[in-house]
Amino acid sequence: MHPRISVSAISTYTWGLDRDIEFWAAAGVTNVGVSLAKLNAYGVEKGLRRLLDAGVHVGNVLGTGTSGLGAGVEVASQLSADCLVFTTGRAAPRSWEDAADALATTLAPLISQAAERDVPLALEHTNSLRADVGFVHTLRDAIDLARGLDIGVCMEINACWGERALGDTIAAGVDRIRLVQLSDYVIGTLTTPDRAVPGDGDVPFDRIVGLLLAAGYPGAFDIELVGPRIEAEGYEMAVPRAVRAIEAVLERLGV
Repeated sequence: MHPRISVSAISTYTWGLDRDIEFWAAAGVTNVGVSLAKLNAYGVEKGLRRLLDAGVHVGNVLGTGTSGLGAGVEVASQLSADCLVFTTGRAAPRSWEDAADALATTLAPLISQAAERDVPLALEHTNSLRADVGFVHTLRDAIDLARGLDIGVCMEINACWGERALGDTIAAGVDRIRLVQLSDYVIGTLTTPDRAVPGDGDVPFDRIVGLLLAAGYPGAFDIELVGPRIEAEGYEMAVPRAVRAIEAVLERLGV
């Protein structure tokens, strides 16, 4: 497995932690993203021991919203994760600006805690249909907000591949990008989440990954598959196909 590729536990969404770890070993997955929800369901202390014994590199720990983020910092620290990814939580009924101010207040003690534990935080922007989990829907807004908070960003290609001046945004904000999540989007899709294996849809991965590499992005490309296409194919087939597809992209780009 290419050292700059990781597989998020979201890609095996319905499985528990034990089955994830067994699958990673069988499929040769060495770099992973850990789901806080799965870890909590399994039992945090037992799950941490299981992950450490598995010998995988934890590239990221993934939560949703800011609730429980303090515990997530501790988990990420114990796993020596490269970053802790989170979404903003909903804004409504507040304005975007008021929600951003509230987020800054909520995050202030957590940012200090993360700095003490040497855990980089990465704010993930979300598809605009998912206003229930986040109010930041563009990479540009995510970078602007993160810069003001002095934290990092998780770039979700599925949510930003069609943004205006994406190359300029990446070049100006690469110092804030801590993780890049990859999955494909099939034009005509009207629901979310309904992601596809890279290469099965319309996202120009060579161009966008090329922009990231040209800007000097040094981090991981995290495969995060979820939705009915992935369920229909089966995780055992979809995940290895996705890994091979991104390995081919990196090979074409000389990585």
